[in-house]
This record gives sequence, C-alpha cells and structure tokens, in this order.
Amino acid sequence: MINRKVTYRMYPNKKQADSLSDMFGIHLRVYNAALEERIRMYREENKSLSFSDQCKILTQWRQQHASLVAINAQSLQVTIKRLDLAFQAFYRRLKLGETPGFPRFKSSKRFSGWGYKTHGDGWRLFEGSNEKHGKIRLSGIGMLRLRGKARTPGAPKTCEIIYKAGKWYASVTMEREPNRSMGDKAIAFDWGVEKFLTLHDSKGHTEFIDNPRHLKSALKKLKMLQQSIARKTNKSTNNRKKAVEAFAREHVKITNRRRNFHHQLAARMVKENSLIAAETLSVKSMTVSAGIRKRGLNREILSTAPTQFYHLLKSKAEEAGALWIEIPTRQVKPSQTCHCCGAKMKKSLSERWHDCSCGASCDRDENASKVILNWALNWASGQELVEVGSRRSFATLNQETYTIL
Repeated sequence: MINRKVTYRMYPNKKQADSLSDMFGIHLRVYNAALEERIRMYREENKSLSFSDQCKILTQWRQQHASLVAINAQSLQVTIKRLDLAFQAFYRRLKLGETPGFPRFKSSKRFSGWGYKTHGDGWRLFEGSNEKHGKIRLSGIGMLRLRGKARTPGAPKTCEIIYKAGKWYASVTMEREPNRSMGDKAIAFDWGVEKFLTLHDSKGHTEFIDNPRHLKSALKKLKMLQQSIARKTNKSTNNRKKAVEAFAREHVKITNRRRNFHHQLAARMVKENSLIAAETLSVKSMTVSAGIRKRGLNREILSTAPTQFYHLLKSKAEEAGALWIEIPTRQVKPSQTCHCCGAKMKKSLSERWHDCSCGASCDRDENASKVILNWALNWASGQELVEVGSRRSFATLNQETYTIL
C-alpha cells in the first residue's frame, strides 16, 4: 500500500465560504500565537517548547477562547505540528552549518491552510460514482461539493484544506494499491531548456520533446498584470485586491499547465518502458546567480521545473515496478563523453552538435542520452533486468556501444 494525494476543487456557497475564511483566520492566529509562545519561553526561561508542551498549552487556550472550542481539536494540533516541523528543520540546518532560516510569523498570503489528521474526525469524504467528484463534510462548515477524481480507488487517510488564488481545495491523502502498467523497453533521457527531453531507447529510437515554455508564453500578460498592481498604490482598495487575485490566478494557470504536461509525459514514459535512466541534476548549482546576463537562463531552467518532473516520473515508475536509475553526472559526464568510443571532449554550452574522431556524429543531447542509457544498462545487474522486463530487448544497445567504467 502506498499513499498518494488527490486534490479536489471545493465549491462552497456564500455562507460556507465565510465560515472557511473565519476558520482560516483562526488557524493562522493559532500558528502565530504558538510561534510567539516559543520565542517568549526561550527568551524569558531559556526553555525550548516541544510539540507535546504546545498541545497542553493549546488545551488551555481552548478553555479560555470560545472561538477555538468550535474548531476540531485535531486540526489545531496539525497546525501546531507544522510549526514544530519548521523548528526541526531550523535546528537541522543549524547543526549542518547551513543558513538556518528561523521560522517566521505568517501573513494570510503566506499561510496555505490547515489539515485534518484522521478520516472521520473533523472531516469525511463522500466520493461520487466511479470515485469522481463527490462531497466533503467539514466540522463547523457542513457539506461541500467537490470536483476531481482519484486515478486509483483508495481509503482516505488525511486531508488538507488549501486556499489559493481565491479558490478552495481539499488535498486528500489516499492509501491505495498501485495500479500502473509498464512497457518492455529501456529508455534514457537528457533534460534541457531548448528541448525539454531528448529520449533514446533500447531499440535505437531517438525522440525530441519540445519545451512548451509555459512561463515565457505568459510573460507579456504577467507584465501587464504586475503593472496594473503597481498603479494601485492603496493596498486596502478592492481594485488592488482584484488585481492581485488576477495576477495569482495567472500563475496558478501556468503551474497547472506545467504540472499536467509533466504528468502526461511521465505516465507515457512509464507505460512504454520498464527501465528509465537519467542523470542526477543539481538545479540549485545550475541556477546560481551570475548577474543580469544569466537571469534569463535561470528563469528558463526554473520554469521547466525539472525537480518536479523527476519526482513525478520516479513515483510513477515505482508504482509500475519499473527500474529507475540516476547516473552520477560528475563521474560519467554524458555531455562530454562519446557514446561510441567513450572519449572525453570538453564542450561549451553553445556547442550543440557532437562530432568525434571515431566517426560518431549526432545531436549533443542525443549523444548524452545514449551515454546515459549505455551506462545504466552496464550498471544494472542481469537479475534486475530480468525482473523488470525483457533482457533480450535491453541487450541490443548494450552490445553496440562502448562500455563505460
């Protein structure tokens, strides 16, 4: 059994929307009050409060404030737990010598929502026919209509209520059995900005996936929306709030398009292949600031969201039982290595064609994907290849290419 999230769009009526906003504000105040209490205790008594300590304090707050009594107790504990996790991450970074990033007070713009710990305690999901749409009942709110569908049926475990760009969502964690098929090929890909992916499989086929550039195509509209916000200097007016919401909605559209593109491409790759290989990426090092000349490249790198795509592809491969391999980039150097003879030749980013003295000549990204696949097939054991797919179909490329050690 594995856990997967299903996000439903909620459609509250006017009264329910007001109640959701009130509950959002209460959870926000509880989070900030708990953070203030931690800071006060450390300054006055040199004592660090734990999660259990703050749960006891929360019980006292509920006895003193009528507004907290109407809120589900477990959901308030989840809000306290989020603060505790923020402090755990702070102490971990401090111990490792990284920039610690002390937990800070949240404004309504930086607070996503609240959560429920157990199905049936404060919330209950009622799925529609074929697990599509349905309703959700929230304590203190009532029954709300949902729109969305789980790909695989499962048992609801936890729930998060999220407010984003003027819309309400219920993100439900489902416990379910994987139900995803895989193919019988091996494939490797090289990620890039000009071409999102360059794929090469064990049957010798190469495919180029264009970068849809969702952000770049919307830059003109985003600029207009930003200018509209800048012209409205009074932050308390409704016109400025509407302009901010329009700007946020446009970013949500871009995010949804990008995520949908990643989901569909990852699902297709897993359906057609039983071994998937890629190079290890360090997006943080790739997007290190280098002045205004690199700003555009950094934006394009981040707009493709390679980390999100890797995460989705890896999780879908695990569901199907496919073999996922990430090769060590600094050791193998796919872009600098010839897929035929294994010779290393340094190339600048502007060199987009691979030419080698051995006679190999192909696109730079195609060469890299061939090197990745060759390394993955040599690295994986024969037993692993037999377990995930046809050893015979994998072996074809392995016999034709240079073995990289």
